[in-house]
Amino acid sequence: MANQSSLRSQGLELLIAYHQNPSIAVRNRLVRLNAGLVRKIAHRVSHQCAEPYEDLEQIGYLGLIRAIERFDPTQGCAFSSFAVPYIRGEMLHFLRDRASSVKVPRRWQDLYKEGQRVRTQLSRDLGRQPSDFEIAETIGIAVGEWQEIKLSAKNRTPLSLDATVCQQADSQITLGETLPDAHYQVLQRLEEDRQQLQRALNQLEDKTRAAIEFVFLNGMSRKEVAERIGVSPMTVTRRIQRGVQQMVVFLQPQVLQTDP
Repeated sequence: MANQSSLRSQGLELLIAYHQNPSIAVRNRLVRLNAGLVRKIAHRVSHQCAEPYEDLEQIGYLGLIRAIERFDPTQGCAFSSFAVPYIRGEMLHFLRDRASSVKVPRRWQDLYKEGQRVRTQLSRDLGRQPSDFEIAETIGIAVGEWQEIKLSAKNRTPLSLDATVCQQADSQITLGETLPDAHYQVLQRLEEDRQQLQRALNQLEDKTRAAIEFVFLNGMSRKEVAERIGVSPMTVTRRIQRGVQQMVVFLQPQVLQTDP
């Protein structure tokens, strides 16, 4: 216990030192100190996939370095809790980049390869394309399973965004046109938030609304705002605090309506 406490204390000191004056030497010491966390997560993830543990461990160190660079020791959060999402996230990104869009059992992958080999052989022997029943019988599985295997192999191939999903009388709709525009959705949500805030601002008393707009939207100091609207800086602060509280109340019903 005393040793663990000493390690935590040492880690915190190094994190503070790195936050104040980043250096590769301090960062490397932090990586070595937290290597056990990376290994623990790599072991856990390796049991859930087919990737080698060693590859996951190396990728995890990238996540650890990102966590070190972004951690702020003044926020009062434990570094291990902060670092785990970065380390695990880096491993999952790695797995997603290497994985097929559709997971197919290894047995089915092997049977599909065997079925393709059998198809070629039967085509030569029969002088025609073999049926699904003939292929399934040759490799020793039910015809229904072979058809499912073929379908799974087909579904592993990514669709083109230009593929037609709907044909109308005078035009066609492609897959790409049916996909949501993530950038537009973000802009739309931001615009909705802006409109809600503006409605809440409009319900405030004139000087309170002016104080909030001058400080938060125009970047003016409270002293400058006090001179502009003819009150003391302390009054500006009180107006801002009261106005923000009122806006929270105004916005609350809208928040409740959107909750699931």
